Amino acid sequence: MNMFERLKNIRRTIHQNPELGNEEFKTAGLVEKILKENKIKTYRLCKTGVVGILEGSGKTGAKQKTIALRADLDALPISEKNKVSYKSKNECVMHACGHDGNTTIMLGAAMLLAEKKSSFSGRVQFIFQPNEEASGGACRMIEQGVLSKNKVDAILGVHVSPWIKTGKIGLKYGAMMAGVDKFTVEIDGLTGHGAYPHLSKDAILAASEFILSLQSIVSRVINPLEPAVVSVGEISGGERYNIICGKIKIVGTVRTLNDKTRDRIKREIINRLDGMAKIYGVSYKIDYKALGSPLINDDEIVKICEQSANEFLGKDKVCLLTEPSMGGEDFAEYLRKVKGCFIYAGTSSCAETSYPWHHENFDIDEKALPVAAEYIAYTAIKILEK
Repeated sequence: MNMFERLKNIRRTIHQNPELGNEEFKTAGLVEKILKENKIKTYRLCKTGVVGILEGSGKTGAKQKTIALRADLDALPISEKNKVSYKSKNECVMHACGHDGNTTIMLGAAMLLAEKKSSFSGRVQFIFQPNEEASGGACRMIEQGVLSKNKVDAILGVHVSPWIKTGKIGLKYGAMMAGVDKFTVEIDGLTGHGAYPHLSKDAILAASEFILSLQSIVSRVINPLEPAVVSVGEISGGERYNIICGKIKIVGTVRTLNDKTRDRIKREIINRLDGMAKIYGVSYKIDYKALGSPLINDDEIVKICEQSANEFLGKDKVCLLTEPSMGGEDFAEYLRKVKGCFIYAGTSSCAETSYPWHHENFDIDEKALPVAAEYIAYTAIKILEK
């Protein structure tokens, strides 16, 4: 069976059996089985996280490096609408972000590197991480020693992309994806009769003022050349049409590309809450969580990735991205510890393979799998040789 057929079968098996974050037991078992079949030693972290270790046996140099290759295992709580033979068998669970493709690409790279281990020296560490979608998976793997047990010198991550044509790869120097924060605000007023508003403290009115004031943070406080987003996604409260609401809950997100802007926006949100509370006579509580860091690639590693792509794929297959995304990705947590690069593998060839991530019809062009696997393996050796 050729590489394409092998990877297609692996991807479809994973796609048909998606599992949510921290529940990827079958997927982790399949990953372990394939790694062991290729004589790659494995161990577990975080119950469903799989780490594979491959020692190169080629000519030794002055310093033996370790490069890590990371993929994510988890799926999303989405019902798949695709009418394909490999449709998800698990109701309301789907690989709608392509982590089945990411995992398959890295398994392909593992197979190739295992075959070539006599041609390079150093160590390749494969990281198959749980729970990327809900955030926290990368941090827990790091806390349990995935980067320190075998000191990692560089790391590469891969993600399939519906925005890039099949056979191409996407690279970005510097900031590539945003940090992700979540804020939950509870406003406490005083319930009263709708006919006597002066005897109550209207939480809906206070919340409305606060939500509107949030829009001035990015437009009037943050440098217009600095990307930032403040969005409210949930608001709940109230009991009846003629009762003044005494309690409102607001949930939103903040997206930024650096810690300075991130901290400034948090302060501004609290300032607006303080002002709202004084004006309307209400009180509030805020729970502000940093769910993920900005993803900032290391320029030195990106340069190696670009050069290897030019050599292996050809310059016409390399997309150098000029704008960052305000989406989040917890590969960023590895990059806070180790220099590295996050790589997009193009998987778009037609309308059916061009749906956005998290869409109920998301799918990929599987012809991209061996191309991306071969490129990752080639680039990993190039980094070890540097």
